Amino acid sequence: MTVSEFLKWDSPGEYCWQLVDGVPVAMSPPTPVHGAIQNETGRLIANHLLDRGSPCTVVSTAGVIPRFQSDRNFMVPDLAVTCSSADMTGQALHEPVLLIEILSPSNHAETWRNVWTYLTIPSLREILVIRTSAIGVELLRRGDDGAWPDKPVSIASGAFALSSIDLSLPVEALYRGTGMTTGMT
Repeated sequence: MTVSEFLKWDSPGEYCWQLVDGVPVAMSPPTPVHGAIQNETGRLIANHLLDRGSPCTVVSTAGVIPRFQSDRNFMVPDLAVTCSSADMTGQALHEPVLLIEILSPSNHAETWRNVWTYLTIPSLREILVIRTSAIGVELLRRGDDGAWPDKPVSIASGAFALSSIDLSLPVEALYRGTGMTTGMT
């Protein structure tokens, strides 16, 4: 199946679907912890963008089309940030600057497969992978020379920076409401 066919396809059931190498793949419904992390992360980013008067927008479960086999792949990250107003008019984001995946133990291989495919998107500056089995994130940032690192930076505590949107956050803030931290509501 091509991306064009996929976008016209009447998918069965209530699932969210991706197109992976020409094959439609249903995504499992998120767990409550996954959903809480996605909502909190999206809220923190949206508030930051609003406070700065940024033209960028955070979008939940938006489709992206990687450059790698672009006619056969349509991926759906948990969150994306785009600064292109043109991205808001189509069925996919074509110029995301930041993509965020939430990593559950049950989708580890699929999530990392998507992450490595995202590296082919020319506009992309950063990819954040948030763990659900333990507090911590993995961050990939494109270098000034356009190259991606060989492996992500792991951050389990303290603050981390998302330079693509000029935001610094404590890792623990992403887990508010999950019960995975103490002293946060």
